[in-house]
Amino acid sequence: MATQPPSRTKFYRDKRNGKVLGVCAGIADYTGFDVTLIRIMLVLAIFMGPGAGLLPVYFIVGWLASDKPRELAYDSADERRFWQGVRQSPARTTRDIHASFRAIDRRLADVESYVLSNNRSLANEIEQLR
Repeated sequence: MATQPPSRTKFYRDKRNGKVLGVCAGIADYTGFDVTLIRIMLVLAIFMGPGAGLLPVYFIVGWLASDKPRELAYDSADERRFWQGVRQSPARTTRDIHASFRAIDRRLADVESYVLSNNRSLANEIEQLR
């Protein structure tokens, strides 16, 4: 039976950046919020009102969720923001990538038309380089 490769869009516990089980760090990684903010919200929810039921939920999630694979570690902050954007809105991310490729294609077409045009000054510069 073949195993599936790890997915960047799945929720994982982040034990490398976590304190207890890595659940808050995993939530922060998945949503893009700061891990300290997630921890403060959890503590406030537990001690304020009916949030005492969150503690067993925390441990159940810590027990059920799988650890974040090492190959999914981010190399840069830009890569982290990109994958958080993919998780939040895949359609918007696809649209942004498509727009970037269109812009690159437009710029490449402009360069191509400039190089291939009957531009005498450019032809003279190239001849001088030879």
